[in-house]
Amino acid sequence: MNAEATAPTAPSDLTDDNAFSSALEVAAAIRARRISSRDYLELLLDRVERLNPPLNTVVTLDAERARGEADAADRALADGRSLGPLHGVAMTIKDSFQTVGMRTTSGAPELSGHVPEVDAVPVARLRAAGAVIFGKTNLPIYAGDTQSYNEVFGQTNNPWNLERTPGGSSGGSAAALAAGLTPLELGSDIGGSIRGPASTCGVFGHKPSYGIVPALGQIPGPPGTLTQADIAVAGPMARTVEDLELGLDILAGPDDWHAPGYRLELPPARHENLADYRVAVWFEEPSCPIDDRVLERLERAADALEAAGATVDREARPDFPFDYATRVFGQLLGAAMCGGFSHDEIEELAVRGIREDEEGALAARWASQRHRAWLSANERRLQMRRKWHDFFREWDAVLLPCLPTTAIPHDHSEPMGARRITVNGEQRAYGEQTLWVGLTGVAYLPATVIPAGTASDGLPVGLQIAGPFLEDRTTLDLARRLSERIGGFERPPGY
Repeated sequence: MNAEATAPTAPSDLTDDNAFSSALEVAAAIRARRISSRDYLELLLDRVERLNPPLNTVVTLDAERARGEADAADRALADGRSLGPLHGVAMTIKDSFQTVGMRTTSGAPELSGHVPEVDAVPVARLRAAGAVIFGKTNLPIYAGDTQSYNEVFGQTNNPWNLERTPGGSSGGSAAALAAGLTPLELGSDIGGSIRGPASTCGVFGHKPSYGIVPALGQIPGPPGTLTQADIAVAGPMARTVEDLELGLDILAGPDDWHAPGYRLELPPARHENLADYRVAVWFEEPSCPIDDRVLERLERAADALEAAGATVDREARPDFPFDYATRVFGQLLGAAMCGGFSHDEIEELAVRGIREDEEGALAARWASQRHRAWLSANERRLQMRRKWHDFFREWDAVLLPCLPTTAIPHDHSEPMGARRITVNGEQRAYGEQTLWVGLTGVAYLPATVIPAGTASDGLPVGLQIAGPFLEDRTTLDLARRLSERIGGFERPPGY
């Protein structure tokens, strides 16, 4: 870890309990001058020093720069100036987002010394809101796995069980939140990379509607890329829904291309009372079964929603099959993830794709598909989006699993496609971890993940709440109200 030589010292008037305050609470305490930005930063740096080594979640520190920024935030407050809603709040950032003056690798050896001169757009927006960025959190190479390990920094472990993965690709983000090393994180999600880690680590995450948070400056593609990948979004991760709402307010809005003529006005939540919500429940599909231990926690959450007076229907579905949707997702995801590949790499994938008996042949075929094949898949996606639109005329939201299981044991075996997960004692395909999140991601829908408690194996379970396109405030509102009834974030033992 690129830490400073001088170990930080936690101030005597702040305790480890303060490390689990929400970002909103910390910002309010700094504004009221009950704590200083510098003292809060030192608390987090102290916890990183003590608690991060077995987790390996914070992989780069820029402590001295952060101390200077925290001191500047405290001076600004003394002068009566506000830097924004995150005035002086220290936080970490996923290592795929370029961060000025701080090593940004996306887990790739060829970028192990890359120090950006320009912030990614979401990072710049967090800084403009007053955040003090002090470190980067781990991920898989180029954010391309549902576990978080790479050759540059090694393996990140789950705070709930070090033998288990925190998920991926925002696994370091989720683990840092769960361990009380940061109050807020910036994640990204193309195949569940916010939602999966939020589920496995027992924190909150929001995948925004596609396109409302500019992600320019994320790696991949290579530094300097202007293309923003299909399906991929950037979004907030936190320990409360209120912090997710704050994060979305800061991050969302048109990019520089569109700002001269566009503005973003997300509609308010559809209802003001939990009992007024009409919610579908979709927890079971034969092609992607959910482990009974996970399903039990999800059903309890649905029961709590029904007990609160909401209309809950376990049969309502949009007018297309699950398997059809996830196949379209797979085809479009394959194309979206190969934008930085060379011509030779694409040609090699095309050859692999025609070998029907080879492991991963279908994924290779999708990654090397012709543009006309992509256009056909995109039309199928648009037809599904229309059917989701019709579905949400009657229903306000749908409850879904995030993952088929709780956090899986570490597995770095190759090829990735040959890995397996265990669901109710049965070996299942590793790629099934992306299907329930892909169902909503491919349709550009907003989805909020809340903790649904711990399963009988002692590991967290996350619930995905998806809603209509651009109605992020509805999924967040429902998430907050339901979370208040089922318990919210729990600190992992030992933290």
